[in-house]
Amino acid sequence: MNIFFTVLYQPIYNLLVLFYDILPFNDIGLAIILLTLIIKGILFPFTFKTLKSQRDMQAIQPKIAQIREEYKNDKEKMATELMSVYKNNNVNPLASCLPLLIQLPIFIALFRVLRDGLGTVNADILYSFIPNPEIMNTMFLRLIDLTVVSIPLAILAAIAQFYQAKQTMARKPAKEVAGKLGTQDEMMADNMSKMMLYFIPVMTLGIGVTSLPGGVMLYWLVTTLLTVVLYSIFLPKQKDEKKD
Repeated sequence: MNIFFTVLYQPIYNLLVLFYDILPFNDIGLAIILLTLIIKGILFPFTFKTLKSQRDMQAIQPKIAQIREEYKNDKEKMATELMSVYKNNNVNPLASCLPLLIQLPIFIALFRVLRDGLGTVNADILYSFIPNPEIMNTMFLRLIDLTVVSIPLAILAAIAQFYQAKQTMARKPAKEVAGKLGTQDEMMADNMSKMMLYFIPVMTLGIGVTSLPGGVMLYWLVTTLLTVVLYSIFLPKQKDEKKD
């Protein structure tokens, strides 16, 4: 057995089986929701660092926009001024990347457990203290089979992704500041953001109704909703943002 399996996949699988066994009605969907909450809680310190980095970047966006406008014809001077702003405000533009990279293997392991581990319990990888139900009932709320494609869960996950994308865009610099930016880079970035607003939900819906089982989509839905809540708490909308 490799390290990934022993350190990540097997513990997550055992937690899922344990939650399935102890929760009322032996509902695998409730077990997945609880497992998602537990893992998100364990990873919260890393998530918090990412959110703090994004919040710090959000706070200096007006100054960054001003520098990019002022030195749009002098890339070298622009880079120098931007580095000065980052240093003076103790901000690292790449600070949010490391916590995300640390979390990635855990999410991959969770994805594989939910994709391949539902149904018949693999007793060979159960810890000795974990009860073995032998066969797990794969119905969520007695309505949705989480081992096959679930259109309702795919639709809900896509809607949640769209809301999260809208939420992220709402936390950009105020329009009156961004409107001063006329460089091609800024225009391309703005167009890319608008495209991703629709692309990610459509992609979520597409793979949700064609290939991913309902268990994965339930996890996707829950983790997206948790992200929305965390963004609302730690990255509130800028107060100076004006409505059209």
